[in-house]
Amino acid sequence: MSFAEHPIACRSTRRAAAALFGAGLLALAATGCGSGPGGGGADAAEDRTLTVFAAASLTESFEDLGEQFEQEHDGVDVEFSFGGSSTLVTQLEDGAPADVFASADEATMDQVVEADLVDGQPEIFATNELTIAVPAGNPAGIASFQDLAREGVTTVVCERRVPCGAATERVEEATGVVLRPVSEESAVTDVMGKVTSGQADAGVVYRTDVTAAGDAVEEIPIPEADDALNRYPIAALRSSGDAELAREFASFVQGPRGQERLAEEGFGAP
Repeated sequence: MSFAEHPIACRSTRRAAAALFGAGLLALAATGCGSGPGGGGADAAEDRTLTVFAAASLTESFEDLGEQFEQEHDGVDVEFSFGGSSTLVTQLEDGAPADVFASADEATMDQVVEADLVDGQPEIFATNELTIAVPAGNPAGIASFQDLAREGVTTVVCERRVPCGAATERVEEATGVVLRPVSEESAVTDVMGKVTSGQADAGVVYRTDVTAAGDAVEEIPIPEADDALNRYPIAALRSSGDAELAREFASFVQGPRGQERLAEEGFGAP
């Protein structure tokens, strides 16, 4: 571990020891830094951090699963970075450190695989489908996907480059409807934010986002969304400092409790 990872006070102690007492006391000072409170003794050495990059639509379920995983693994701290899958892929390709990646579709996971960043094979752990979210009371009277193209209706969707946007495009093709959104967002949670804040009459989101929003929104189903189902893959990454722990988390998500929690949020089975 570099000196930069130690407290400043510890660094100062070492320098003073070197100047005043020579090499012998320098070693003693270093030992003191390592064994003192919060200094990284044997107990601290056992602490592990697992960094998970995950699609924004997984926020609620993964935060809960992370807590469960921590309870079963003493000394493990699970940290999450949620965002649009494409944005997360760019960060990983740029060298961002992470142990696990969970994407909202297979296309973005394929990019990570092609970049040789994945350890092993990705596994599908859930599915999700699009729906329409409208503010409580449905003030614009939206009744179908076709209504989103009506004159005067303000609709928000995901950018085409992210999974929810790509799925929206497939629904447009299936219905023959061409949307003219007032905004395209990089994450589905941002689309929902525009709806719940009253900035849009409707947003094309995942069913899981409607579940998470509760009474703040109403759902208008999209029958054609059955043909635009997104499959969610998860994989351990080569950059992980603890490959075994990364694989354990991926397996935990795919296991009974992981699947139960995902189902509670509205995710479909793999």
